[in-house]
Amino acid sequence: MTKEKQPETKTRDVKTTKSKAHVMRPKGEPRPMPSDYSISLGAKGDADQQLFNPGTERRQPMQGFEDTYVDIIDYIVRITHKIWEEKDIGYIYDTYAHNSRVWDGMGLQYGRDKIVADTVHTVNAFPNVRLYADEIVWAGNDEVGFHTSHRTVIKGTNTGFSRFGPPTGRNIEVWCIANCIALNNEIFEEWVLYDNAHLIRQLGFDLVEKAREAGNNRKDIDFQDPRSGQPERLLGQGKPKLLKYNPGDTLDIPDFLQTTYHNIWNRRHLSVVQQSHNSSLTVLSSNGRKMYGRGAFQSYILSFLAMFPDLAFEIDDIYWMGNDKDDYITSMRWTIKGHHGGWGIYGPPTNRPVRMWGITQHHIRNGEIHAEWMMFNEFELMQQIFKD
Repeated sequence: MTKEKQPETKTRDVKTTKSKAHVMRPKGEPRPMPSDYSISLGAKGDADQQLFNPGTERRQPMQGFEDTYVDIIDYIVRITHKIWEEKDIGYIYDTYAHNSRVWDGMGLQYGRDKIVADTVHTVNAFPNVRLYADEIVWAGNDEVGFHTSHRTVIKGTNTGFSRFGPPTGRNIEVWCIANCIALNNEIFEEWVLYDNAHLIRQLGFDLVEKAREAGNNRKDIDFQDPRSGQPERLLGQGKPKLLKYNPGDTLDIPDFLQTTYHNIWNRRHLSVVQQSHNSSLTVLSSNGRKMYGRGAFQSYILSFLAMFPDLAFEIDDIYWMGNDKDDYITSMRWTIKGHHGGWGIYGPPTNRPVRMWGITQHHIRNGEIHAEWMMFNEFELMQQIFKD
């Protein structure tokens, strides 16, 4: 693959529009999926080339974007660097829509002024913050919007006040995933998850106490009536469907992931992990968790099913890059609902309704998942459980 090569794409035969209202629907969009890595983070070379010498020639159509950006990877890497590391926080006014919607661990944040305020808060708490791009999965184009899933490692020293408490002087290293949709040089919708649970522990605070305190201060924590019925994983006296994946000439990413995760989480067929995941599997998850091998991953899933016996798993969005020869990288956004009805790391059951959402990136090779980066809003989940 060369840098001059334009990525091949696959798309449905559906009419498209530049309207942002159309792009805001997370499902069923006619998004082209890059079928190679000619435009990718790996093709960018070292950090100097990514940030300071990206070139001047456009490598893909980017109507409405600033001329300085050569492709969508360049756009995401450099606006992140400019806003966070160069501290040009006001650049948010140029790269986020005035009515942008951002879902984070605290819920929906509406409008770019809130994004500016939150960024000022975080940079003030960690003035030497550094964000290292670990991976970017992208799909779409300048017609229907660019969808990007940006995995980042964040490092810094807590020398300023944060929402969690006074400065501790401690160094932190956490990671996050931000899924964005951008059109005409503006991000107008974003789902972003920081590993706040791990951050709080590294700062030296009591995680459970911080969760209880935050939960008691929130008025929106009861997201549903506790008298509501069972999750849609199981309706009435019926049993969850057992889905069957029918492999074709090429790997069908949406079908493969939908089938795999439904059968594991909703059908409780954990043996599927033995077929869908490689024996040398690596999983990184919230709160600094690291797992190696299929057995460890199965145990991790079991721990959640034990704590939330009626847990229901739903995939909200999937996009990907790659092909059967060069492997695939994917972004999968998902939601879990249920009740805290069993014992586990969160203590005795409270029977409280809970909802958590997450983003998982995969590395898939030869029809098997070799690595997962599974981030979810654990600190918010704990607020739902531990509030008084």
